[in-house]
Amino acid sequence: MKPFEDPTVAAAFKALPPGTRAGALALRALIYDTAATLPRAQPMQEALRWGQPAYLAPKGSTIRLGGHRSAPFALFVHCQSRLMGDFTSAFPGEDRIDGNRAVLFDSPDQIDATRHGWLIARALTYHF
Repeated sequence: MKPFEDPTVAAAFKALPPGTRAGALALRALIYDTAATLPRAQPMQEALRWGQPAYLAPKGSTIRLGGHRSAPFALFVHCQSRLMGDFTSAFPGEDRIDGNRAVLFDSPDQIDATRHGWLIARALTYHF
């Protein structure tokens, strides 16, 4: 696992409930693995946005990770983008979705590197 460079981000992960933390850490690993294949996503920054771990690429849209009122953890994208609409069109009915802003997860084993990596790659290279 990639070490945390920002102690505030490390503290935010540590503060998550165990089930949420395990899922968010699995998504974090997928974000870093995906970003490593995308030159346009470099350098990617890990920071806190709205108190949640967030991933920002120079020419992309922010991805956030955290708990959700309807699921232990979620991957959030910008709600005013086409990202979630494109994702649900490409993978209809395969995930629990919160409108145009999040993919909801109950456990880390629901994370699919291909499907969710596709969404992460689109977000890290998305232009408004």
